[in-house]
Amino acid sequence: MAASTPVLDLGADVTTLTAAVCDIESVSLDEAALADAVEAAVRATGRVTVTRIGNTVVARTDLGRAERVVLAGHLDTVPLTAEPVNLPTRRVEGADGEILWGRGTVDMKGGVAVMLRVLHEVAEPSRDVTYVFYEGEEIDSQFNGLLHVQEQAPQLIDDADFAVLLEPTDARIEGGCKGTLRALVSTKGIASHSARPWKGHNAIHDAAEVLARLVAYRPQTREVDGLEFVEALNAVKVEGGIAGNVIPDRCVVTVNYRYAPSLSEEDADAHVREVFAGFDVEVVDNAGGARPGLHLPAARAFVEALGVDVEAKQGWTDVARFSAMGVPAVNFGPGDPNLAHMDDEQCPVRQYSDCEAALLRWLA
Repeated sequence: MAASTPVLDLGADVTTLTAAVCDIESVSLDEAALADAVEAAVRATGRVTVTRIGNTVVARTDLGRAERVVLAGHLDTVPLTAEPVNLPTRRVEGADGEILWGRGTVDMKGGVAVMLRVLHEVAEPSRDVTYVFYEGEEIDSQFNGLLHVQEQAPQLIDDADFAVLLEPTDARIEGGCKGTLRALVSTKGIASHSARPWKGHNAIHDAAEVLARLVAYRPQTREVDGLEFVEALNAVKVEGGIAGNVIPDRCVVTVNYRYAPSLSEEDADAHVREVFAGFDVEVVDNAGGARPGLHLPAARAFVEALGVDVEAKQGWTDVARFSAMGVPAVNFGPGDPNLAHMDDEQCPVRQYSDCEAALLRWLA
């Protein structure tokens, strides 16, 4: 740990703490300073056993409670911008009250600050808590600190009954998440001079059938643990052709399938191949979703204690990593996810307080 490690005051109000966490720059792959500060702060409480893996900090209570829950949040942000300059943070008046403006105020250092405040405020939580502050969420999964914990020390997190990922949800509960599959659907032709197209066969023209199937496709809405997940299958990229005077001999349509967590990765793979039967289909990425598990006691207690709206998470988040370990999980945190990564990232300060109060009701 560096001698000049920034100091985080966990006794400060949650908005002040959020600003302090945001103002320690931690763009992906450069989280060391913030990880050092978080590690020092949680160790100073004397309430947790702390493990450091790279720039990921895992802190666990050991009170012998009947249940164990995980609170998790990533430390990294997307890059800063030169114009507007989005650090340091600043508090300004917005249309609906005071806001905190700057990089990380939404995604997701407000959630990190809420976790730190809960650890500070609740000396003896009603459930044992594992706090995970992890690196590398905003970039390729090989750098993901939660994945590193799963691979190197799974015993630190796989004994939980329930997990809460404090990603921005506008202070609502978003249960589970959808899976996401990416596939390349290819057509093959014969190259020729474009002045004599009858000598060849146009692969781009054949891709019209791929697109026609997508236009005709009717996605399903599947109910999972009481929540409705709306599936989607879309073309997200089309590539073909090598020159303005050559009939293309290949065309590739990249499709993205967002599927309900009741489907396995194998189910999703089979479905996409069925939709594009007769074409060459290569699945290049497939990450399963996560069931919200809202029927389980720990999840029910969470929803009842918070008393806020519950919706299905229509995207993919790291709750899927918990689901893969058999740990049901939800997303719940301050900030409008539509403002994540924006140059004018900002969050109403009341959402930080609301999320903190909700988790204190659950764990105190």
